[in-house]
Amino acid sequence: MSKSAVYIYNYKVLYNIIFEIKNFFNFDLFYNESEKSIFEEQKKRGDNNFIIITHQKLKNNSINNKQIITVENYPLNLLSLIEKINSNLLTQQYNFQSNINIGDYLLDLNSRIISLKNNKLKLTEREIQIILFLKKQKQPSNINILQKEVWGYAEESETHTVETHIYRLRKKIKKNFDDQSFIKSDKKGYFI
Repeated sequence: MSKSAVYIYNYKVLYNIIFEIKNFFNFDLFYNESEKSIFEEQKKRGDNNFIIITHQKLKNNSINNKQIITVENYPLNLLSLIEKINSNLLTQQYNFQSNINIGDYLLDLNSRIISLKNNKLKLTEREIQIILFLKKQKQPSNINILQKEVWGYAEESETHTVETHIYRLRKKIKKNFDDQSFIKSDKKGYFI
């Protein structure tokens, strides 16, 4: 997931104020004078976690109202606005992490549970990292790639750690969901 984004729509003064202090925040900041350019930028970045701040009503009704902060009260209380931004972004992040689709499964990062229909399975942090990494890949990942990207090991390290984790994760999935093909493998590596 990309970094959270705050889009300031047609409110240059507010953008300039927040831009001066943006290094204190964990979000990217953008200014747009056109609604269309906001949505184009958001789509290009792949933002799931974003807020639009405006002082006028947006024409686009497809955006969740929780992702729009309309500044209506003046003088503007900047501290209150920053608190609202942070609270909104944290709520979005929490909700996003609660509902990650992995094929037919639903992964909840907050509780570390993967579920299929009414069946649930508790996962370890490393198992979640493996699943998320494999889900993002467009092609199979071999053991060396998994060691480097998930474990942070050099390629010359022992491969048994990766193989053991994959074996145990497959075994848990098979036992709980009767699914032998959740993590597949071929001569190029592992994939979901």
